Order: sequence, then structure tokens, then C-alpha cells
Amino acid sequence: MALLPSGSAPKEVELVVIETKSFSLVIKGRPFHERYEGLQQYRRLDFHDVMQFDYHGESVEEVLVFDVEQQALVSYSNQRPIFFENSVYQVIVSPKEERELSFYHEHQSLRKAISRVSIGTSYLLMGNLQFQNEVGLSTFEIRDEKQTLLEVTIEVFPSKLDYKRDYQRLLEEVNDEIYNLAFHFLKKTYLGAQIKLDGQPSLAEFYRLITVHFQSFLQAIDRIERQPHHKLMKKHERVRGDQLQRLDSTGRSYLRKNAQLFVEVNQGLTINGRNVMPREGLNIKKELTYDTAENRYVKWMITRLIDKLEFLCEKLSNKKWPKTETDAELLDKVKGMIHKLTRKKKNPFWKEIGALDRSVMSLVLQMAPGYRDAFQIYLTVSKGLALQGKLYQMSVKDVAELYECWTFLKLGQLLQRKYTQVSQDVVKVNRDGLFVRLDTNQSAKRVFKHPVTNEKITLTYQMTEKNPTTTQKPDSVLSIEKQGKDYVYNYVFDAKYRIDFAVKDSYYGGKYNTPGPLEEDINTMHRYRDSIVAKQKGPYERTAFGAYVLFPWEDEASYADHHFYKSIDEVNIGGLPFLPSATDLVEQFVERLIEKSPEEIQAEGILPRGTRADFVSALEEKVLVGVVSTEHQYRKCMQDASFVLEAGALKRGWQEAKYVALYVSKEVGIQNGVWNYGEIRDVNVRDDGSVCFFVKSWVNLPVLIKPVHYGIAGYAMTTLFQLKEAKELPELFMKSKDEMAVWRMLRRVSDRIQVELDSKHLDQANSIEKYRFKDVEIRMNRLENRVEIVKGEVQKVVEYDELRKKPSGMFREVLKVVEGD
Repeated sequence: MALLPSGSAPKEVELVVIETKSFSLVIKGRPFHERYEGLQQYRRLDFHDVMQFDYHGESVEEVLVFDVEQQALVSYSNQRPIFFENSVYQVIVSPKEERELSFYHEHQSLRKAISRVSIGTSYLLMGNLQFQNEVGLSTFEIRDEKQTLLEVTIEVFPSKLDYKRDYQRLLEEVNDEIYNLAFHFLKKTYLGAQIKLDGQPSLAEFYRLITVHFQSFLQAIDRIERQPHHKLMKKHERVRGDQLQRLDSTGRSYLRKNAQLFVEVNQGLTINGRNVMPREGLNIKKELTYDTAENRYVKWMITRLIDKLEFLCEKLSNKKWPKTETDAELLDKVKGMIHKLTRKKKNPFWKEIGALDRSVMSLVLQMAPGYRDAFQIYLTVSKGLALQGKLYQMSVKDVAELYECWTFLKLGQLLQRKYTQVSQDVVKVNRDGLFVRLDTNQSAKRVFKHPVTNEKITLTYQMTEKNPTTTQKPDSVLSIEKQGKDYVYNYVFDAKYRIDFAVKDSYYGGKYNTPGPLEEDINTMHRYRDSIVAKQKGPYERTAFGAYVLFPWEDEASYADHHFYKSIDEVNIGGLPFLPSATDLVEQFVERLIEKSPEEIQAEGILPRGTRADFVSALEEKVLVGVVSTEHQYRKCMQDASFVLEAGALKRGWQEAKYVALYVSKEVGIQNGVWNYGEIRDVNVRDDGSVCFFVKSWVNLPVLIKPVHYGIAGYAMTTLFQLKEAKELPELFMKSKDEMAVWRMLRRVSDRIQVELDSKHLDQANSIEKYRFKDVEIRMNRLENRVEIVKGEVQKVVEYDELRKKPSGMFREVLKVVEGD
């Protein structure tokens, strides 16, 4: 297929074309999202996310997928993403044979979106697939009356987040924070908590899991029936005296208590000069029984699964849950599983098994064939599912809701770093086990205490505020008590998974220049602040001192020049970027609110004045990167969970380290670079002046940080954020705000940034000389106080003062050079 004209990029193109013997399938739409001004800009940015695309079916003749680089339909080969959330894609299926085709998608609304359209004597299947705030894998099928002819799986990417970085970290951090809360809440037990962000999806999770494991569970039950666990049960039966054999304690006790059973005989037992023999007694009889505690437990598991499936069936049949039409096919699947389990329970073998009446701790359940499998499957379907992972094809929660939940949990995590948590009701325990209370219909609360002033700090999720007109329910409210005040200072933080990318020639771009929150969301903050009121011995008074939109954007430096950031200082209303890779502004902002006295807050207009430059970076968690130069030293570090820094290497600032990371030199003989790090639990200064750092445990980084011709002579200091984000050793060096601002800016353009220092040893370098990606160089010219953006003979210059005042201006210059303007 010919390339598209280079001068302009069409809004919609054919994204996928599949030709089979029976039909043709075409998917049309935009191969880029609104974050970019067009296909040309999206194509030139140096991103390396790979879209997952898969298909299989009968008589497939040709499959073509749109390639962003070539701007043409080509065979699929690890191509860039072309499907995005909040987008509409047209699907057309044209039959080639006399077959009655149909479109099937697991989701009922998408299944109904593609319908049959008659054209003369023929027909087409047509319609639009719309993915709202839903991302991940999506599979649909083309069927005839008898079978599935084609199955296609596409991957839908988020448009407001970096999929491989921000989105995955969003999932991980929500999951990790729930685990942390669970372990903190249950200090004396070791319950494992899985994330459940509200009540209804737990049933969805259960359905997903039981669907995957149901057949395996039945096979495990069949194996138990073929080779069941059994035991010999000791039973006593009454027999004639001459049939008595060796007696046990029960038989002897029976005779002692019934002396009248003994009669005199010619030959017998001599007792007190008399020969006697009992007329009857109790003999031991051993019988094989399958009514064991393990089999009772398996029967109980079958019963519990039937109960949960029946509850799920009841919910699916109830038209009020979910608020859609009853899905007959889904209902039939659930009823089919109930029928199979019920029939299994009525098996004569299980009829003879009694009810479970005690807890069971047995190696049989953990190790015996059949029992082990059934037990593991039951635990799996009962405990729930972590959000990420393809194994169960779990439909991930709507990204907007996920972002809302993450903002509350992350705010709590940031508070917990400096303040003592007193209580929380996010994670709770009831008779059914551990559950998470966090949904849009319920409130949740975390209470902290200032370690010095003992002032109370409360973070509330979905706090309901009633006033004389309407009820307000913001996402998160931070309530701060101050000594000597009988009221609290309330601050509203409302998560909005929306952003205007300020594209060229748009109203927002012309007015604000930089991406930021929507104007209507800022107006909502005005409403929250003005409508949250309280009545105390007089007229109503406003209790909200400020309200802020939290929105998904990572470039904090460029946003510091935005109108809605500066408005915080003027009217206590505005927006703050908040993502896993951008938490500094919010963290430092919240800490400033808490640390200030009431008088200072009032004198400063309630909120801290100034821009990004006024915030100190002391909150960044420091990491000491130490050198491991021998295999023996590396093994000792691993075994002792420690690292020793020699006395001669100590320099000022090492005490600030909260973590230790290991740089493994090539002489060790294993992977050269930084891979292991751990949180410091204790520090021991020895008599010889050396320092021994003891860590809680060693943790592996997501990727090995490679040295790329650089090394560390002694040790180097970095931050935890840089450690987790870096791919190459020089990226750990950045210390100045200018270097960090440029690096974060460039990460928006490419995920493969090379950093060149003025020394080959990280700890001996004084500054960064240049950044490099593709064929573009960013030179840090400190002699002339400017940044030089170079591509071939093209050179753009940005003064340091301009970089600090308006970083977005430099970003636009970088884009111009990248695009060749």
C-alpha cells in the first residue's frame, strides 16, 4: 500500500484489514490520540511502547495493521499503539460466502454495537466500538451459526498516561498500598490481602477466576473420588467370651465395670483361686472409612462454591444489578457450573461424607494429588485477583475510577511518611475475611497525628457534606486541626482524569499555552469551596479553605508557569499535576499546609505563596549507591542484608541516605550495573570509622541500570525516584533543578535518553554535558548559561533564565527540532 501524503495526516485511516476465505474485516479510526496535534507529530516522537495484537481463525489469507512509522498498512511486527481510550473505531465485516455471520464480544454493549445491515441481497456487519476510560486487552470474535471463524485481540492504550510507566505504576501502587494497609492493620496475623476497590467487582473477579479454573477443579474432584483419602476407624462390637481376642483399654474397662459377666469354668482365667471366663465382651474391629476431615473440607469447598455461584446468579438475574439488561449467555454459563457442582455433590461418595465441624490443618490438603489442586484453586477463586496480569483476562477497573482511588491512597501514603497513623477504615475484617472499603458510595478515612504537636490530620474519601441547598461529596478532603483552634482547616483535593493538552490553535492552547486541568473542573472547585459550610452558634460559615483539581500530568516544572497553578496563591483554587512520576508538588504542598501555624496560614492567604522554585527538595528520599567489586563481597551483602562503606570513602551527606543500592562492577562476574536496593533499617559506625548499613531486605529494580562506559569509584548519592526511573547509570547523577527539569522534559519525547557526564566515574562528575536521543543532542552550556538543542545543522538556543521561568517554551523548541521545523 502506498504511503500517505507527508503534508497532512488524515483523521481516520484503515487500522486493521483482515482477509479470510469467508469474509473481510476492516477497522477504521485515528491512529493517534488528542494529546498530539496529528499523526505526523505522533510519528516523530521517539516512543517505544509496543502494541499487542493477536488473531487466529480458519482460512486467514492476509492480515495488515497500520504502522505509524511508515504510515501504511503492513504485516504486524511489534508496532506502535494505534488504539486509545475515549476513541471510536468503526468495524465493517463483509461476507464473501453464503454464511450468516455474527459479531461477538464479551461485553454486552460492544456486542450490540455491531449489527447486521442489509444491502440488496447481501449484507454487512457494521458499527462502532467505543472504548471510554477503559484500557487493556479486548477480544472479539466473528462467528457463523456453528463455530468461531476469527478471534482478534487488540490492546487499548490510555491517552492521558504513559502506559508502560505511569499506568502500570498506578496499578502497582494501588495494590501495594492496600497490602501495606492490610499488614499494618493485622499485625499479629499473616493474612494475604488482594485488592477489591468496591463490592460489585469482587463478584466479577470471582466469575473470571472460576471460569478459568472450573474445569480444573472438577478434574481435581474426579481424582479425589478415584483415590480418596481414607483412614481405619476403630470400632468395638459385643461378642461371646470365647471370641474375645487381645483387649484394648476400652475392652478391659468394660469388663472391670461389669463383674457379673464372669462365670466359673473348668479352664479359664485364675482370679482369687477361681477359674472364670466372661460370657461376653468388647472386641476391636477396624473399618475403612472415607468420612475424614479432609474429605469433609473438600465437600465444604464444593458447597461454598455452589453458594457463591447461586449468589452471582441471583445478582445477574436482578435487573437492578448491574444496571443493564440480563445477559442470557452469561447467566447460562453460571447456571451450568451450578448444575455440574450440584450433581457432583449428589454423588454417592460425597453423600456419605459428613459436614465440616472443625478447622482442618492437614498435609493431605497441601500435598496429596487432587486435594492439593482443589485446595489451591479454591483459595485462588476466594481471595480475588490483583489488577494487573493477563492470566485471567481481568477487565481492569475504569481508569478514571482507578485514578480517583489512587489519588486518595497516594495522599495517605505521602502523609504516612512524616506523620503517625492513628487509625484507618480502608482495610477491614469481617467474618468472611479481609475486604477493602473504597468505592464511590461509601466514605473511608485515615487519621494521622503530628509527631511533635500532636495535632490531628484526617484524610477522608468521599466525605458527604450536607448544606442548606445540595449535598457535596468531593473525592478527598484533608482536615487539619491546629492547637488553640476549635475548628479544622479543610482542603479539597478532587481527582479529575481529564486534561486539556493545549494543542496548537485550540482555545485552551491559545489562552494557557501549557497542558492543564479543564476550566469546568476549576469551576467545580469554586463550587466545592463555597458550598461546604457549617453552622456553629450562629450563621453558616465556610469550612473549606481551598480546593484543587488533581489531574494526570507529569511535567511539574513546566506546569509551574500555568495560570491555574498561580491562581492557588491568589484565590486558593487551582490544579496540581499528580501521577506516580509526579508527586513532588502535591507532597511538598500538603506538608507546607500541615507545618504552618494558623497565623502563618492566614497571613499567607491560607496557602503557600510562590512557584515551584520555592519548594525545597528535602522530601526526596536519598539513596546511597555503593560499589561491590568482588564476588565474595557481593555474596556477603546478599547473605547479611548489609553493605559496608569504608572509612576513607565517607563524604558529607551520607547520613541522609534512607536506602542503599549496589553497583556491581564487572569484576564480580555477574550482571554489571545497579539492580539490588533496600531500605536501611539500622546503621552501625565501627571503631575503624567504616559504616555498616543493614537493610530490611534486598529488592530487585524493574530493569538493570547499565553502566554504559561509566562507573563509580567510591559511592554516589541519588534519589529513589531517579533510581526507579533510570535505565543507564549516568541518569542517577542529576542533582541540579536544571538538569532534572531537562531530563523530565525529554522523557516526554523519548524513553531512551542517553546522558553524558564530564567524568567517566559517576561520583567524580561535576555536571552533565549533554543528553542524546535519536539524532538530537541537548547540550548544557554552563559557560554561556544556555541550553543548546542540536540536530544536524539545526540549532536552537534556550537561555537558562528562560528555562527556569518558562520550561514549556523549551519543550516547544525541542518538539520543533524533533519535527524538523
